[in-house]
Amino acid sequence: MLVACGAHWHAAAAGGDAARGHRLLLDRAYLPADFDQEVFDALWTTWEEPLRSRAERAGIAERRRLAMARYGLLPHPTDPSRTLQYAVDADGGWHMSCLACHQGQVGGRTVPGLPNTNFALETLTEEVRIVKTRQRKAFGHMDVGSLLLPLGTTNGTTNAVIFGVALMRHRDADLAIVPRPPRFDLVHHDMDAPAWWHYRKRRTLYIDGFAPKGHRMLMQFLLVKENGPERFREWEEDFRDIEAWIAALRPPRWPGAIDRDLAARGRGIFARHCAECHGTHGVDGAYPERLVPHDEVGTDGTRLAALTSRERNDLNASWFGHFGTDVDGLRKAGIDVEARVVGGGYVAPPLDGIWATAPYLHNGSVPTLWHLLNPAERPAVWRRTETGYDAERVGLEVEALDAMPPERLPPSVRRGYFDAGRPGKSAAGHDFPAPLAAEEKRALLEYLKTL
Repeated sequence: MLVACGAHWHAAAAGGDAARGHRLLLDRAYLPADFDQEVFDALWTTWEEPLRSRAERAGIAERRRLAMARYGLLPHPTDPSRTLQYAVDADGGWHMSCLACHQGQVGGRTVPGLPNTNFALETLTEEVRIVKTRQRKAFGHMDVGSLLLPLGTTNGTTNAVIFGVALMRHRDADLAIVPRPPRFDLVHHDMDAPAWWHYRKRRTLYIDGFAPKGHRMLMQFLLVKENGPERFREWEEDFRDIEAWIAALRPPRWPGAIDRDLAARGRGIFARHCAECHGTHGVDGAYPERLVPHDEVGTDGTRLAALTSRERNDLNASWFGHFGTDVDGLRKAGIDVEARVVGGGYVAPPLDGIWATAPYLHNGSVPTLWHLLNPAERPAVWRRTETGYDAERVGLEVEALDAMPPERLPPSVRRGYFDAGRPGKSAAGHDFPAPLAAEEKRALLEYLKTL
């Protein structure tokens, strides 16, 4: 069981066995192994100084702890030599799971369903490839794939959308493998994973809301050539249970004190300025799942340009989209899925547990809620600490800079900086709070802690 897990998910969920789904995420391999224990235990030999010398002096347990911290991995609850993000098989192979991107920490505390905003996938894959070369071991799908596609230019974000586009290119609608040459016109861009406890409120998936949700849509990450169409049918019941666990998740409560009078004032401000898009909370709360036109929200538009209408339609028309979704029900709820395949805007997400989900915006470009409410103060470049939390500004503990350091940085170090000037990483937009007075923003910030 994850740390504090019992407080944040409900055992009963319709349509599947949530407890079994959780066990499957922790321990069952659905992808080929990315590396083995011998490779993982030698990764320290690729590190820059002074970390390499520190690891050389350390024992095996400390080296593994250092490696997990470097790559944004969390210890497994029953075996600290393993991680939550990889299932380990009987032969010692480490297999990436959904939790690689969807299991993180806030302030050093593991919270079920929280995005892994420390995950250094590109760095891990590069260094695994170096060690495999030294050990004369065969490359896996990640080692080869990362030579064709960038995995993530900043720790905590990944090029996940384009992973899916590239993999679906080699499948037909029934997921049979169709050999085709790779595409070289893809619009690569980094995304910040959503909090999984929002899943139960959503009727559609993704920031542009074009795909009806369901257990099959959760299986896209399995699209490697080793998994033929029969595997997806075989594993479908597993993913009904995994979906049940995701749907049972609940947001964590703010761990500190809350000024209730100030939060009450903030609630009124939220109702007047935020609820139309993000919904209301409490006993009579409702979530509208509103698609906000891009020219209205003004956030980075690369995500919209990266997918064509055909790619959106092809996904919905594939086996992933045929799971009995009530499209008429979506229309009655005011959600026109057909219109959303055009890609005209972003869905305003639910804000439950927003205090824990920094960084903000779909590309993870804004480090704290204070910066979100004060658009003119958003840093051009920032670097977070490993587990630090800024309780005053509500979000990541960061060092803000005007520009990237002038010296040439090793790639692993460079990925620790978020540069909002790079393509797809803009922190602009969502300027709606700008006209609020400072005291109104302070009250709104206090209210957001209560969600």
